[in-house]
Amino acid sequence: MFVDKGAIYACKGVGKAADEFANVDIKGVGDMRRCYKKVVIALTMCTSAMASAAVATSGALVTKQGDIKPMCGSKPMVVGLADGYGGNTWRKTTLAELRDELGRCSNVKRLIYTNANGDQQKANTDVNSMVAQGVNVLIILPDFGAAQIPALRAATKAGVTVIPYLSTLPGRAGKDYTSNVTDDLFARGATQADWFGKNLKSGNIIFLGGLAGSPTSQAALDGFKSRLDRYPGLRLLQNDFVVTNLNPVDAAKAVQGVIAKYPKIDGVVTDYGVTALAAVKAFEQSHLPVPAVATAGSNNELSCKYTETTKSGKPFAYTSLDGTTSIVRFAARRGVSEFQGMPNSEPTSVIEYVYADSGAGIDPKCDPSAPPDADFSSALPADKLKTLFSQ
Repeated sequence: MFVDKGAIYACKGVGKAADEFANVDIKGVGDMRRCYKKVVIALTMCTSAMASAAVATSGALVTKQGDIKPMCGSKPMVVGLADGYGGNTWRKTTLAELRDELGRCSNVKRLIYTNANGDQQKANTDVNSMVAQGVNVLIILPDFGAAQIPALRAATKAGVTVIPYLSTLPGRAGKDYTSNVTDDLFARGATQADWFGKNLKSGNIIFLGGLAGSPTSQAALDGFKSRLDRYPGLRLLQNDFVVTNLNPVDAAKAVQGVIAKYPKIDGVVTDYGVTALAAVKAFEQSHLPVPAVATAGSNNELSCKYTETTKSGKPFAYTSLDGTTSIVRFAARRGVSEFQGMPNSEPTSVIEYVYADSGAGIDPKCDPSAPPDADFSSALPADKLKTLFSQ
């Protein structure tokens, strides 16, 4: 792991403090306490610096896709993808990416797909059905979190290679599932804070999350908070994230409530493009300048909104971290390699890439002819994306 110079210097301070502790002529309890305090402070600085440096290197960048071919092995495979809710373009794109990835393995005999349509009981039944149909590798986006562990544990016990992905799932690898491929949400939040530190520098910020108690939103918020002490000019208005329920209606109401509560908002952080777009519209409808926006998981409608406001002479500072539809490829490679017993050196944590950044002159793609929720940060080739959107 690469460690920056700040971390190196901070950790060298531990050795210096320890040497001083060993060599000083301690004449009483006061001297002992002073030396001990220096060591503890140095150790704390080292630990903090190491953790900070590790944020950017803890996972694989989503654009650095590996090669599945050496992992394909020779055993015939039936692969399943179980969605808790598959009714949007993001999920359709994810399925297309999985098909594209598995297409490189000639021994994949079948891909089975299930969509629970938001029904938790059906989601668990779908897992049981996959096992009954002889799935060897089961990839699942666990929309219902821990409630799905019993079904996944049963599938794992039945000999299926089970790979929950994107969300961090509680449980134990090897027992409740084979391996959990996750989106590094802590790193995302830290990156968003750094962007504000560079582009906003000072001001009041709100953080829009998803469902109440969402562990994914909390992880991103924790990452954001971990960086704020670097930017004393930035202030997080609320210690907890604002609940939006990940839909535009509730998000708009939540943002209107925040606008009424705080007279000055300079930045908005969100963990989903839909809520970011709702926030932009809420400020416009309130006849207020749109604050700086840092989001993730953007979509075509949000990108077009940013493009439209920029062309109209009313731009707002904007950045988005994307590539989430491609994380399923990491899950596919992990599942295939585990089932085939082939080596796979990829981390199980994945980091999104910068898809848009007004400060760096990186503009997102806008295509008015594509679906509003289309995700152009996908790793699918342009021709396959076009075919997908025309279906």
